[in-house]
Amino acid sequence: MEILLYLGGILFMLVGLGLSIGLHEVGHLVPAKLFGVRVGQYMIGFGPRLWSKRVGETEYGFKILPLGGFISMSGMYPPSAQSGPAKGVFRSLVQDARSANDETIAEGDENRVFYRLPVWKRVVVMLGGPAMNLVLGILIFTVLASGIGIQQASTTVAGLSECVLPAGTSKTECEPGDPAAPAAAAGIEPGDVLLSLDGEAVQTFAEASAIIQASPDRPLEVVVEREGERIDLTLTPARAQRGEVDAAGRPVLDAGGAQVMHTVGFAGVTSQLEYVRQPIGTGTELAMQQSGAVASMILTLPQKLWDIGVSVVTGGERDPNGPLSVVGVGRIAGEVAATDAPVLNRLVVLLNLLGALNIALFVFNMIPLLPLDGGHIVVALWEGLKRAWSRLTGRASPNPVDATRLVPLTVVVAVMLIGMGGLLLIADLVNPVDLFG
Repeated sequence: MEILLYLGGILFMLVGLGLSIGLHEVGHLVPAKLFGVRVGQYMIGFGPRLWSKRVGETEYGFKILPLGGFISMSGMYPPSAQSGPAKGVFRSLVQDARSANDETIAEGDENRVFYRLPVWKRVVVMLGGPAMNLVLGILIFTVLASGIGIQQASTTVAGLSECVLPAGTSKTECEPGDPAAPAAAAGIEPGDVLLSLDGEAVQTFAEASAIIQASPDRPLEVVVEREGERIDLTLTPARAQRGEVDAAGRPVLDAGGAQVMHTVGFAGVTSQLEYVRQPIGTGTELAMQQSGAVASMILTLPQKLWDIGVSVVTGGERDPNGPLSVVGVGRIAGEVAATDAPVLNRLVVLLNLLGALNIALFVFNMIPLLPLDGGHIVVALWEGLKRAWSRLTGRASPNPVDATRLVPLTVVVAVMLIGMGGLLLIADLVNPVDLFG
């Protein structure tokens, strides 16, 4: 059964990834066709063709490696001028790219080409793919936050500590003679719902915890609901030492380097977690936060890739917040699906992974380098700026920007992307991220 669940988690992510890639390409395909561009192919995957079918002028299909997708638009670049044989590696690359581009321009459809579109239409076509992933990410996070809810500590008591263990002790279990935990001594039981403490109504466990921590050795009147009945109890929190942390959760140290400690009240009660539905805009906020996290990771990508390479050689622990290959994402999805957690909890984690994957596709494709979508957007905007400057200065309109001149740089970027993908694949096979110990 466990292996079936593991395979089910992998299948979930593969289907989700396929849909994400497919809809990304739809984001390019639809505006391209609306603007009259001839689209020769719509393909999911790379490598040898698995299946395809021609509908009208467009061939739709799947290829064997599900690592991306593409649409083939007519005339991505201006047609090349006739020239003699190219000399040099880079010139050969440029000439090959121009020849391949020329082949996409069908006779009689010379006006149905991408490079002739107005700048704003080219930007819309190229932005359509990443925008689709952003929308999908927002939708998934909205379903999670506003449809299912975000797990929060409730005012329902899940369990009680039996005793108060001294600060700094290595003991994990109570022994005879250890003082009873205040909540148990007060008569609080698992399943009780905390209604008020010290005369203050509480709606969240955080509110109850704040009152308890602020009241060491001070009797508190507590009202709980138990099986539909309100019960009055008296709770006297014990004194406990707690290390101080800053807003980021880092320990606050004194001049001697020791963590600053302060006295708080301790009751020995844990709460049940429950899903609390959030306002409808929370999904967008979560998507924007995830976008910022991915952008920050990209800025430090060279260092993270170096660390991953070191971990492959040394077997050291991987950063769980670092980049992953498709294999790594699938592996985590399988492990999540095979855990013994409640089904809803597993589904939430899988949807979170899928939402984060779509946000990563959005941010990564917006990097302003060819062959990524962001690179094509920059080329279009550059041409728009040149035309605007010509109008302002009274000059003739310039020729369309020939992005094939950037093919050498594009090849370098593509090689780097392939190398990164290979490193991540190897790392996820020989030294995967361990989220579950």
